[in-house]
Amino acid sequence: MTLNGDLFSVTGRVACVTGASSGLGRRAADVLATAGAKVVGIARRQDALEEWQAGVGNNGAYVTGDIADQANLPELVAKISEPFGSPDILVHAAGLNMREAADDVTAEGWDATLAINLSAPFFLSQAFVPAMKSQRWGRIVNFASLQSSRAFPGGIAYGATKGGIAQLTRAMAQAWSEQGITANALGPGFFPTELTAPVFDDKDRAARNAAQTCIGRNGVPEDLDGPLLFLCSEASRYVTGQILMVDGGYTAK
Repeated sequence: MTLNGDLFSVTGRVACVTGASSGLGRRAADVLATAGAKVVGIARRQDALEEWQAGVGNNGAYVTGDIADQANLPELVAKISEPFGSPDILVHAAGLNMREAADDVTAEGWDATLAINLSAPFFLSQAFVPAMKSQRWGRIVNFASLQSSRAFPGGIAYGATKGGIAQLTRAMAQAWSEQGITANALGPGFFPTELTAPVFDDKDRAARNAAQTCIGRNGVPEDLDGPLLFLCSEASRYVTGQILMVDGGYTAK
């Protein structure tokens, strides 16, 4: 038996990563660029994107824009395709968590959370799927959450979107996988990012979260590198519609 040495390779692929200015999105953009993909990072903060692009050199380009703005989606799609061509890997890492109690949720906050966390991954994917179909190869990686399957205080809007991401991932797989496009989701546990800063600022809470895992610690960014490359590469060609929890066994207990 011989093994394909390029099984986990993304060299020669074009990737688009939303939320690339910080947190797990930036880590994903770094990993894919370092592994040989041409990566277009998207976010609203130009200074952070410039810093990221400087770190990955010719393997990276960036587009500033609001992925939740449906009116400007055609323009955004054109800008994303400009540096390296239409992407065949999409990583939807941008996210918004208002951390509001259910009684305090406003219509504006609810709509903003759904627009970024749930609507943008679908409509951005829909825009790039035709090019993926034409080459019969594509990878869509959504970001799920612990809240895809359980509830946390102050997370009613966020949790609703992440439950939706789990179903969206399955529906994308059903719709597009016959054309060679897999759709899966990563489900991170507790990782230190800007989005989770309120959790990690509470040392007792962070310790309780670590104790809830089977491994006995919270996540660090590099824990996602292998799962991400798996879902973005040929290694996962017969895996679709799945939520891969990268949570140290948090959901197993």
